[in-house]
Amino acid sequence: MSSSSEQGGTTQLHSPADLSKKGWFIKFLNGIERLGNLLPHPITLFALFCIGVMLISGIAGYFELSVVDPRPEGASGRSADGLIHVVSLMNGEGLRLIVSNLVTNFTGFAPLGTVLVALLGVGIAERSGLLSAAMRLLVIGASKRLVTLVIVFAGIVSNTASELGYVVLIPMAAMIFHSLGRHPLAGLAAAFAGVSGGYSANLLLGTVDPLLSGITEAAAQMIDPDYTVGPEVNWYFMFVSTFLITILGAFVTEKIVEPNLGNYNPQEASIDLSGQKMETVTPEEKHALKKAGWATLAVTLVVAALVVPEGAPLRNQVTGDVAGSPFLKGIVAFIFIGFAIPGLVYGKAIGAMKSDKDVINAMSESMSTMGMYIVLVFFASQFVAFFKWTNLGAVMAVAGADVLNAIGLTGPLVFVLFIAMCGVINLSLGSASAQWAVTAPIFVPMLMLIGYAPETIQAAYRIGDSVTNLITPMMSYFGLILAVACRYKKDLGIGTLIATMLPYTLVFFVGWVSFFFIWVFALGMPVGPGAATYYMP
Repeated sequence: MSSSSEQGGTTQLHSPADLSKKGWFIKFLNGIERLGNLLPHPITLFALFCIGVMLISGIAGYFELSVVDPRPEGASGRSADGLIHVVSLMNGEGLRLIVSNLVTNFTGFAPLGTVLVALLGVGIAERSGLLSAAMRLLVIGASKRLVTLVIVFAGIVSNTASELGYVVLIPMAAMIFHSLGRHPLAGLAAAFAGVSGGYSANLLLGTVDPLLSGITEAAAQMIDPDYTVGPEVNWYFMFVSTFLITILGAFVTEKIVEPNLGNYNPQEASIDLSGQKMETVTPEEKHALKKAGWATLAVTLVVAALVVPEGAPLRNQVTGDVAGSPFLKGIVAFIFIGFAIPGLVYGKAIGAMKSDKDVINAMSESMSTMGMYIVLVFFASQFVAFFKWTNLGAVMAVAGADVLNAIGLTGPLVFVLFIAMCGVINLSLGSASAQWAVTAPIFVPMLMLIGYAPETIQAAYRIGDSVTNLITPMMSYFGLILAVACRYKKDLGIGTLIATMLPYTLVFFVGWVSFFFIWVFALGMPVGPGAATYYMP
């Protein structure tokens, strides 16, 4: 369901020739791959983390480890002695706490319900054929001058529909470039850059937004028990980032990647390219898309009528503002409706959904793909709860904040190191939720203690988590991308693919980080509706 996939898959293909040609950096990345292969499955990793937290809490509790609580006197959750003590789980009380809360840790884990509800709507739109048809219409109908921009843009927006970008768009982009007399691997790279490198950017809220915000909220509540983080808190920044990544991706494709690839020789292909055909959008699909478009407009107008007018029922009934309103608190419901109704209309028009049984099957199939994610959430939720109960996250956050204050690294530049660190971790732990579940309980409280809001911290994390997706074999779709690339260049190895994608990672990192600083600190713009830049206890 993401570019930083929940599957944690790996690729075993290596090319010594590629490594000798591309030098030390490819050797370094190959080492990262070997290191990643040594790591257990993310689910096993979280189970081990749970055991590790228990053991560490027992040792720290025995030695009565504590730090000074930075929260003011009288603050919620502050102990009478003004210290944060590590609480041991290696005793009878800890055992009772674990056993009695095992189920509620899982069922109460914020990202679980919100992601599943949103995916029900996305499943209807995807399995009716709406999303596939819309993507094909967007890409195949693009002019030759704009085709690169459109492919990168389509890759970014495809992230609302799980694996659609990987399975449909990337092979299609390679075919489109070949049909235009351009290098097919350049088309593949452009689509891959949009789908995976621009993973967090999007025009619409998708399943990743509630997934991350729930983890962020749990981490923030280690410092402020009443702090809430909604799925919409990064929407402004990610909306505008869509156009930034589109422009940067098209620039790298046309000015760096395609010239370096040179002219394409069809004899390098491992398949007969003459038999390749692109599925065009049929008149029936266009008719159904028009109906779905009208349905989308109708849904938008209804929601606007419930939110925009003063005194509207979905505004904040106390302040009259949109901030803190039922609309924003229930945004997942509107993600569901926004995909489900147009998907249903399209499915009816095209004949893919003739009865309620077809709609139910679409939602059921969507849920059936989430088995791995649900198992991962079970163990991740236990880890997050254990970390909170033991106060290890708070202790590490306070200690880390003290170090940052001591060395004077409390200004905005701290985010450069934070984003770079997230990018490096992503090279070997390629799951967005797994990585954030591990790092958020430490870094969200730490950066809150030096004055930054969780919403801003989460936006920075999403940059680091996205830009290195393109060069890590730990990303579970990497093997699929390599297989598609080998159709057009039969001797292509993993080193060549990584070297092809490396310019995107470097340009995206510099460009996106620079834009983050301009947006947040130079212009003082919020990263989302009601989102603060600085944390004020």
